[in-house]
Amino acid sequence: MYCTRKVTEDLTWVGADDRRLACFEGVYGVPDGVSYNSYLLQDEKTVLFDTVDKAVYQTFFENVKAALGGRKLDYLVIHHMEPDHAYTVEALLLRYPEVTIICNSKVEAMLGQFFDLDLAGRLQIVKEGDTFSSGRHTFTFVMAPMVHWPEVMMTYDTTDKILFTADAFGTFGALNGRIFADERDFMAEDLAEARRYYTNIVGKYGLQVQNALKKAAKLEISLVCPLHGPVWRKGFGAFLEKYQLWSTYTPEEKAVCIAYASVYGHTENAANILAAKLCEKGVHVTMFDTSVTPSSYIVSEAFRCSHLVLASTTYNAGIFVTMENLIHELVSHNLLNRHIAILENGSWAASSGKLMREALSALKGTEFIGENLSIKSALKEGQLAQLEALAEAIAAEING
Repeated sequence: MYCTRKVTEDLTWVGADDRRLACFEGVYGVPDGVSYNSYLLQDEKTVLFDTVDKAVYQTFFENVKAALGGRKLDYLVIHHMEPDHAYTVEALLLRYPEVTIICNSKVEAMLGQFFDLDLAGRLQIVKEGDTFSSGRHTFTFVMAPMVHWPEVMMTYDTTDKILFTADAFGTFGALNGRIFADERDFMAEDLAEARRYYTNIVGKYGLQVQNALKKAAKLEISLVCPLHGPVWRKGFGAFLEKYQLWSTYTPEEKAVCIAYASVYGHTENAANILAAKLCEKGVHVTMFDTSVTPSSYIVSEAFRCSHLVLASTTYNAGIFVTMENLIHELVSHNLLNRHIAILENGSWAASSGKLMREALSALKGTEFIGENLSIKSALKEGQLAQLEALAEAIAAEING
């Protein structure tokens, strides 16, 4: 049985929720599931905006059939070729053999990479600024390369002022029937997962996101329809402000994110003492054990906070594996302009601090707070003054 919802009088959400997915893209845990959004327009011609992942194959086709109400499908617009949105393209073409695909030339190339299809005469290739009319509605196309694949584009409905944004403005989490952001307290309930989605999926491409936002700023927008997460029909400005911060690598808060890797608890103990000293000075602190918390959550928090403290034991003459992975993620997601303090531990030949500093130096705008604080096996009474001095230095920066 189908499950659809009206977005406007002639636009219907025909996507589906996936609550059984353990790891999005095989990496990011999604305990609250994820939505795959697709939209069908009923005009003089019918237009489907994107397809879905194979996991929700049956629900999707039931929804499309119901929304069409016996009409044929005339057009499919493909904004993004990642398989969570394009896996079912081939099956759609088999069901609706008269459909014409509207896409750009990079999408066309990727269709040939993912599928063995004869698309001769079935493609309408568009570029930046091209227009298309389905009857009452006229659309223009906005290229958004590397947000977050090179073929990505957006579609703007000039009639109803709707922007179809591909993966931009998406979020983790199933919709659970609430397809509109204002049907929930989004900023309280969903912002953390929206941030985690952005920072881990799109975070590396801040410059490209800024370019796309500049294009969108020239449009009058009444509705935003992403491929994951809710549709925005009111209150979008608050979310847009977050995108401006994230894509310029500007912290949301003057606060400290402490992440530590500790085998027997001694490094954790030093991190705990530092956290307590910071809290005594009025600094907001969040804390993570890299062996317990997946790096996607810590990366997200690192984007939110102005300051980081990274504490790791030395392991096999290097950085402990879970901290090493976190640092790799921070660097690969291009986290810029953060103030970072480093704490290392080692019973002999401590080297984790030096290696951490070297890796993080690749990030532009990184400022290190003092020298590496080094512990041999366990923190001693005589080193409390060093922790106090580090806490003072961080608090001075945060509290002005």
